[in-house]
Formats: sequence, structure tokens, C-alpha cells
Amino acid sequence: MKENPTGKILVALSGGVDSSTAAAILKEKGFMIEGAIMVFEGVLDEDIDYASGVAQKLNIPFHVFDFAKEYQEKIIENFVSEYSHGRTPNPCVLCNKFIKFDLFLKKATELGIDKIATGHYAGVEEDDGRFILKRGKDKNEQSYFLYRLDQKQLSKIVLPLGLYTKQEVRKLAAEFNLPTAQRKKSQDVCFIPDGDYTAYLKKFLKPKPGPVLDKTGKKIGGHKGIVFYTNGQRKGIGISHKNPYYVIRIDAQNNAIYVGEKNDIYKSKLIAKDLNFISVNSLEEKLQVLAKARYFAPLSEATIEPYSYKCVKVEFKSPQWALTPGQSVVFYRDDLVLGGGIIDEVL
Repeated sequence: MKENPTGKILVALSGGVDSSTAAAILKEKGFMIEGAIMVFEGVLDEDIDYASGVAQKLNIPFHVFDFAKEYQEKIIENFVSEYSHGRTPNPCVLCNKFIKFDLFLKKATELGIDKIATGHYAGVEEDDGRFILKRGKDKNEQSYFLYRLDQKQLSKIVLPLGLYTKQEVRKLAAEFNLPTAQRKKSQDVCFIPDGDYTAYLKKFLKPKPGPVLDKTGKKIGGHKGIVFYTNGQRKGIGISHKNPYYVIRIDAQNNAIYVGEKNDIYKSKLIAKDLNFISVNSLEEKLQVLAKARYFAPLSEATIEPYSYKCVKVEFKSPQWALTPGQSVVFYRDDLVLGGGIIDEVL
């Protein structure tokens, strides 16, 4: 981020330590800032109180934006639909694309504010007229969740935490005497605070039992509904075997679950669609990249190449654990985010 404290920045405050420290850093650098919290399912009154407290501590204007309706339509309905089709979505990726860096940016514009900031651990830079996304500093970096952002969005984003570690941010928060300094990390999926996906999905979907098949296609048992399973899952299969069974494939069309042993869950090839490239307009030829198909997965060597209509084929050098339709695969070159897509098929 260039040190040029002109114009005004609207900081997305979540009530957590990261976003509040981002706001404090910007104010200390001399930027004119305001704060706002986005309210939708999973955001607690406590979160709003903490965000408001940070704004008071920093002596900045504070806004509350109600995005509950849009969040329901864009994020939750997609989440439920994907599970009903045997896929495992990543709602944080879509939330960043459609809510945090779209609706929030539009609200900023309505307020006469040109740029927005968040507490994501990643960086945005301009390179010869093109905006690029870069990985953050350590294991907490979050560029994986931001790969779907387009050039217009990236041009309006300030990410103050791109050069900091989580430990350094905690220390800064304490030095700024922020009320969120010791607040615990929020849950991964904000609208399922207890992490019980099964109970949540039951509110929307009626489970439909079906067969459990081994990797040869032989029926060896029954399942309680495909919405309650994901690739790599071990618990809840309920079939005894000399070695534990894992879900290796979900066949939504036939309402079937395929299971195998641990080594059967490792795969190296996939097809990705719904692509978004950041450093280039599109993929024109085969490329050697680093890639990961889950947020917590390590970066691994892979090749990507154009495949069919608006798809890419990804082949990892080493087999990866539980490649899963619906999840995102993101491509990197060193610390530069090339782009990514949604896993459509595992080969």
C-alpha cells in the first residue's frame, strides 16, 4: 500500500482484532477513515458492540449496514443448493466477492468514500496499470479467499495487514489499546457458529437415504442423505471394515456415496470452472504453478492448462487429500495470486 494519506477510506469492522487493528494502522498513518459493520446471519449483537467500541476508541464515524437479505440470497441459498447437489461450497469466497467487496463498496460510494479496507492478511499492488493480489506474510494469509475479486474491486481495496503476522497484529492491537485486542478468533462459517453443518442443513433440506458403495460399485450399506457428507469424511459412515472407510465420491444423480480406504482419497487431477484470473486476462497455454485446493492445504506444484469451454485442467505433481467439487482451487506464482476457480470434477 502506497503511503499517500489522501481521500477517505471506509474500514469494514467485524468486531474482531484484525479489522480493528487495520483501522488503527490506517489512522496512525494519517488516513481519513470511517468504520462500518455488515450485519447478516451469524453476526452477533456482541460483534456490533465491539465494532462500535473500536470506532469510539479511534474517534471515527461508525455505520451499520444491514445485508441480511442479500446474504441470504447470495450466500446461504447457494450453500444449501450446493450441498443438495453433492458439492461442498466455500461460503467465505462468495461472501468476499458479492458482499464484502461489492455491496460494502457500493455503500462506501454512496457515502462519498472512494476506497474500502478490511483486515484480510493479503496485499494489493498496482503493476503497470493492472492490480495484482499477493499472499500475506505467514500461515494466516488469506489470499485464497480473495481470488475471485476483479480489477475494479482490487483497485478500490486497501489491505493494511498484508505485511504483518497474526502475532504482530495482536501485539499492535494491545499497543493501540483496542477493545478487541484479546478477542478470540471467529468461527470459520459465521452463520453456523457451532460448526454443526448437519443440523443447519436439516432446516432447509429433507434428507433422502441412499446406498453406500465401495470403490468397485458394490453396495455395502446405506447413508442418511448426501447433504451430510463430503469428500474425505470419515465419521458418520457407520460401516465396519478392517480399515476405516472414507467418503471418496458423492454421486448426486444416483443419490449414492462411494467409500474407500485412506489411500483412495488422494487424487491429483481435477477440472475447475467459474474461473477468475487476476494477473492475466485468461489462461492461454499450459503453465507450471503452485496451487492449493483447500485453504489449509500447503502450496503444491501443479500444471494448469485450458480445458473445454471456460474450464482448466489442473494436475498436481503429488496426490492431494480429498479434492472436493464445490471447493476452490487457487493458483500462485511465488507470492503472486494468478487466479483460481471452482472444482467441478475430480478425475
